[in-house]
Amino acid sequence: MSDRQSSNAYWQANLKIIYICIAIWALVSYGFAIILRPLLSGIKIGGTDLGFWFAQQGSILVFIALIFFYAWRMNKLDRDHGVDE
Repeated sequence: MSDRQSSNAYWQANLKIIYICIAIWALVSYGFAIILRPLLSGIKIGGTDLGFWFAQQGSILVFIALIFFYAWRMNKLDRDHGVDE
């Protein structure tokens, strides 16, 4: 594989990881906390409904988990393409 092809493959894989993270973030932040909140209002967690919980706590926890997921996947991707530290 040429240098250019390898570089393109690396960036395509990087973009795929970013798109997955953004999709999960949007689903949790906007989907569960705003759009689906009426459907989640009957489910109680921590003394409040699940939609409110996602808006206040869940989206933050998912965002932190996404940061660790992204770092882990990028480290693996870097190793696979020989650009690790």
